[in-house]
Amino acid sequence: MDATSSTPIPQRRIGADGPLTGVLSLGSWHTYDRMDFRDAVTMLRTAVDSGINLFDVGVYGFPGGPQSYTDIIFSAMVRGAGLRRDEYLLSSKLWLEGYPEHSLRAQLENALFRVGADHADLVILGDLRRDGIDLRQLVVDLADLADAGLIRSWGVNNWSATNIQTLIDHAASAGLPGPAIAQLKYSVSRRAIPDGEPFERIFAQGVTLQSSDVMEGGVVLGKDSRQVGRDPGDIRQRIADSAAQLKGIADQLGASPAQVCVAFTLTHPANTTTLFGATSVEQLNDNLAAVDLVRRVGGAELRALVDPLWVDKGVVDPEGP
Repeated sequence: MDATSSTPIPQRRIGADGPLTGVLSLGSWHTYDRMDFRDAVTMLRTAVDSGINLFDVGVYGFPGGPQSYTDIIFSAMVRGAGLRRDEYLLSSKLWLEGYPEHSLRAQLENALFRVGADHADLVILGDLRRDGIDLRQLVVDLADLADAGLIRSWGVNNWSATNIQTLIDHAASAGLPGPAIAQLKYSVSRRAIPDGEPFERIFAQGVTLQSSDVMEGGVVLGKDSRQVGRDPGDIRQRIADSAAQLKGIADQLGASPAQVCVAFTLTHPANTTTLFGATSVEQLNDNLAAVDLVRRVGGAELRALVDPLWVDKGVVDPEGP
């Protein structure tokens, strides 16, 4: 099994007119803080040299929550790897738990200070956990951040299709930029939302997909789960039970289970980039080889092979949260 991608990974555009990014992107949730620093720097340099240029370094916690330092570590990794700011795209998280009392701008400026940057190429709004947020004003506030040169594009994390459509409509009526990308759980196990009709309509309007949670925190690989997000449909145990079947499919393809997981997401027509975490160069290279796996097997054949692993079908509402 070839552990590395033999050709540079393709690029796709974020949204209709956002920046180009590699079809793979690297996340930082509880990864860099578990690595030797020199190894982390080497991994970052390897990722950029392989065509990965989008790095999600948002702090995974809302204001007032437990402290996290993964973004600060990333800023040191950038210096250690000798990266120029124009060599990578920075994705940050904005949280709505304290909004609008605590402004998005203040939150973003603090995030940029921590990561050592003057702008984010992409910001992703965290989960919409409560009713009553003025979505029209939210669109205006994000446009102000863009006008100030603090962001280039924005998107949302695990929002419903209806709420995303509301954002699109408010943006269109005000002549302002709308959401460019939807970060959604998407994997061989969780397909109901990104593959459903409600999001098909969202994608048809120019919003693209960033696949996340593609290995369910390692659960689908048969590993003990690290900290992962919510479990829509209460299906995590069923996902764990499918690990052996996934391994059999991977063996049939001469690939690793992780490669199959990543490769599957690349077959979605709206997928701009697939977000994953890695804690070693070896793990990074294994995931990079997923690009060649799609080329070698073909998207339709790959989707057919993993179809029996789809466990949220008919369980999770495709409309989303």
